Amino acid sequence: MLSVSARCDGRYTILVSDDDPGVRRSVQLLLRSRGYKVYGYTTGRALLADPRANEADCVILDYRMPDIDGFAILRHLRQTGWSGHAIMISGFHDVVLAQRAAEAGFDHIIAKPLIGRALLDAVGQHSAQNRRGH
Repeated sequence: MLSVSARCDGRYTILVSDDDPGVRRSVQLLLRSRGYKVYGYTTGRALLADPRANEADCVILDYRMPDIDGFAILRHLRQTGWSGHAIMISGFHDVVLAQRAAEAGFDHIIAKPLIGRALLDAVGQHSAQNRRGH
């Protein structure tokens, strides 16, 4: 476990797990350009193995990945006491998936191909709440 919080510099910290390197990289670049601290993971298990996972403010999780899906990642994080914000991204977006994601505790679900404005709005909503102390 890290002895120093991932938020030690006060920036809103986001972990991104997506097996598509293009999506992962574009999300990282977009969010970093807005001043967020962002870490990317090629697999869900890699994210869960990182001690920073329990210190992050937000996770952005792909629904379908080869090793573990976004639902399982969020479930594991919640079981370990993580209480941050969760955003699901998916190329398989439909009403049923959106309902399942909401029931599982995701704050937002955004369809791929990603629209940068939708992602920035979702993250911005929660990082603003963090700054106000909610």
